[in-house]
Amino acid sequence: MNDRTNPARRGPAGGGPRLVGTVVCALLLALGHLVTGYLAFLAYTVGPAGPWDIEGLAHAKYAAAVGLALAVVTALLSWVFVKAEWVGRGWFAAPAVLAVVALLRLTLLAPPL
Repeated sequence: MNDRTNPARRGPAGGGPRLVGTVVCALLLALGHLVTGYLAFLAYTVGPAGPWDIEGLAHAKYAAAVGLALAVVTALLSWVFVKAEWVGRGWFAAPAVLAVVALLRLTLLAPPL
């Protein structure tokens, strides 16, 4: 018997499309986390140069706010992909951590002016 006629050796039904869906979802989420992490990094590294630099403060807040919005979007995408069983529940960790990091930069760790 070859692999085509032996159902035990073929693997789960729909394995090909499911694998492609998993890879595409994982790449999409990884790209979203990478962009969100970069914005969080910018939010912490960009700051006012002194008491006169209102623009530096605005840029840090803007980067943190956009990072928080992207963390929410990737969390929602993760929820959809987990519900469809394309990725595992571990994909919820990265958007949660990035959302907390961005929220802290907007509130408790906001750059002083």
